Amino acid sequence: MQQKPYKMGYTTGVFDLFHVGHLNILKQAKEQCEYLIVGVSTDELVLEYKKKQPVINFEERMEIVEGIKYVDKVIPQTNRDKFAAWEELKFDVMFVGDDWKGSTLFNDMEKRFKEVGVSIVYFPYTAGVSSTIVKQKISI
Repeated sequence: MQQKPYKMGYTTGVFDLFHVGHLNILKQAKEQCEYLIVGVSTDELVLEYKKKQPVINFEERMEIVEGIKYVDKVIPQTNRDKFAAWEELKFDVMFVGDDWKGSTLFNDMEKRFKEVGVSIVYFPYTAGVSSTIVKQKISI
């Protein structure tokens, strides 16, 4: 079996209305790490920063992500502080959609993670699919 570049990986998301874009990120992440931890945003956190309630409740979103074969462990994401998550979990890589690249949040994270030897890998955003697009298609 081929050696993967990272031991422990971490990614986060809302994972509302689970779609192929979510699956792509989890699959690509698992291809690069031996153990993948996924933080699922709580309903309260989503409401706080997206100003909207997820369609699927937190417990069900956790259960859906736990059922994905690429995922080794699922944890609640109660805040957006990725460095605090690293302090607790000690992952060596974080996987993020490239729609976050260049954002204030991740520019800061890149600097802080570099100081402790953690890589950030950006994956291409799956074009044409998002929970927002799925919601729009349903309401037509």
